[in-house]
Amino acid sequence: MLLNLPIANTNGNIMSIPVILDTDIGTDVDDCLALALLLSSPELELQAVTCVYGDTALRSRMALKLLQLRGLTDIPVYAGATKPLTSQRPIYWEGHEGQGLIEQAADLQPTAGFAPDVIVQQVMSNPGKIHIIAIGPLTNIALALKKEPRVAANLAHLTIMGGVVRSIDRLDLPLAEHNIVCDPEAARIVLESGAPITLVPLDITTQVEVTEAGLKQIQAAGSPFQLAVADQLARYPRFQRYGRTNLHDPLAVGVVIDPTLVTLQKVVIQVATSDDPVPAQTLMRLLSGNETASIELATRVDTPRFEAFFIDRVSN
Repeated sequence: MLLNLPIANTNGNIMSIPVILDTDIGTDVDDCLALALLLSSPELELQAVTCVYGDTALRSRMALKLLQLRGLTDIPVYAGATKPLTSQRPIYWEGHEGQGLIEQAADLQPTAGFAPDVIVQQVMSNPGKIHIIAIGPLTNIALALKKEPRVAANLAHLTIMGGVVRSIDRLDLPLAEHNIVCDPEAARIVLESGAPITLVPLDITTQVEVTEAGLKQIQAAGSPFQLAVADQLARYPRFQRYGRTNLHDPLAVGVVIDPTLVTLQKVVIQVATSDDPVPAQTLMRLLSGNETASIELATRVDTPRFEAFFIDRVSN
């Protein structure tokens, strides 16, 4: 089955970008917020959602319920890899948020098919057209590349929320970021594949937040979809403790819509795996001489502009 290709948005002029969202929705509320931003942005045309890591059936039902509340019942959601590539790491923090949403989704089931196979089929059937936004561990993408290495050259682009740079003024950050920690072997395959990649790391996603004021604005919008998104945000433990939480994954979606939200720098990246002293570190360096690289790293973000952009989109 071929998915829809780009269509004109509501003004009839701008062609939308066909997107597959690869997500571990249910681990942090930011996946839910990223999906909300994507569905509120006519620049993007969601072709499919693929779920990864841990209980992918539960994750699929969460995504399906949100799509249903948005009035989108024709977008397929596929369950994908439940374990890391080597299966040597325990699955942790599987994502049992979703209370208030998942109870309404018991009758929803993912579309038949394994997410990595779907990624291969869609990319290879639509060369140069599919943009993947990966906001979870990279196992599905790595399995697709292992099955068909030509996926790297046939992707329009791959935008990833993941990794961490830890410059001298960000030594407060962990040595390795969650999405990479969950499957460093997969991350190495993906980041060294030669695919055109934009990496949105923890260094800048920790600079953007949604607060109580933003929550109230989403609630005031009042549609069943917006109320469900607001409820998920309000229930998130970190938001309950601090009255704010980071917009990690929504920023990756935002960069696809408007790349000027961030400053980009070409880099070379190597991922430390299980055999290395500190597994899952993303080791980055600038290019030297005539060296080329397929990865652009987001190094700065226009925080006020993105935060306002996010709330405006999701609450309208």
